[in-house]
Amino acid sequence: MDEDSFVKRRQYLTAVGAAGLAATAGCSGGGSDGGDGSDGEDGMDGDDGSDGDDGTDGDDGSDGDDGETETVTIGSDIPYPPFEYRNEAGDLIGFDVEIAEAVFADQLGLDYEFQETSFDGIIPSLNNANFRVIMSAMTINDTRAESVDFSDPYFTAYQTVIVLEADDISSREDLRGTTVGVQRGTTGEAAAEDLQEEFDGELTIESYDQINGAFDALLNNQVSAVINDNTVSAEFVAETDGVVFLEGDGVAADRDDAPPYLTLTIEEYGIAFRQDDDEFRQEVNDALAAIREDGTYDEIYNEYFEG
Repeated sequence: MDEDSFVKRRQYLTAVGAAGLAATAGCSGGGSDGGDGSDGEDGMDGDDGSDGDDGTDGDDGSDGDDGETETVTIGSDIPYPPFEYRNEAGDLIGFDVEIAEAVFADQLGLDYEFQETSFDGIIPSLNNANFRVIMSAMTINDTRAESVDFSDPYFTAYQTVIVLEADDISSREDLRGTTVGVQRGTTGEAAAEDLQEEFDGELTIESYDQINGAFDALLNNQVSAVINDNTVSAEFVAETDGVVFLEGDGVAADRDDAPPYLTLTIEEYGIAFRQDDDEFRQEVNDALAAIREDGTYDEIYNEYFEG
């Protein structure tokens, strides 16, 4: 569908503050932060962003007793391009956003809206009923699965390393003794911690609230590398002169669809639900299967990712 018609169909919540938009403008066509959006070991540390006095009164859009169409509120750490970010007009766009349109609006006939939420507190906020689901380029892992249930996987990602082309870092071993930047609460941070252990502590980790902070630190020579999801880093690399992926064989080297650079992990993204929301989770899984079957998923994927 064209962008104008897509934007008209989507509902948005106003950004929590100007900081989110400033971060978007500060990095690239949308800034990248994680959302994984990208995903931390558990997303459980830090301010949970809850609004209710007892954490049970959040408006998550799960009640629809008045006969009106239910609005599903989606928690997301914005911006994290190309998954969720704002264009120059301030409209929320991205891969996750279009998947939400296809799943919730087209398949399930529901209205939806995105609620901007810090990633490191996003799981507590979900469980406090501040929103119904999480769509934020969130990696499925065992630690998170102790607190939430996940949909079937809808995206494969890899933790990768980007460096300045002019620096003398050309291999994984060259990272020993350096400082790397990551987004706090993400699987990039977890991958850095694994690398730190592999190097017997000879790696310093600087964690930032949003991935843009890590990217800026790289450009300002405050860190030697950034560990993050490959698709988000790829957008930053494509738009920034002098930044490249660290090459080398990694955990995905034997996969036919492996990216042509060092991979530290192989991950699957899922939509997160509270653990008492099984019926709705099954409906969403059925909708995900339907958009794969009818070609909608491939159409959206090809819009945001090459190959």
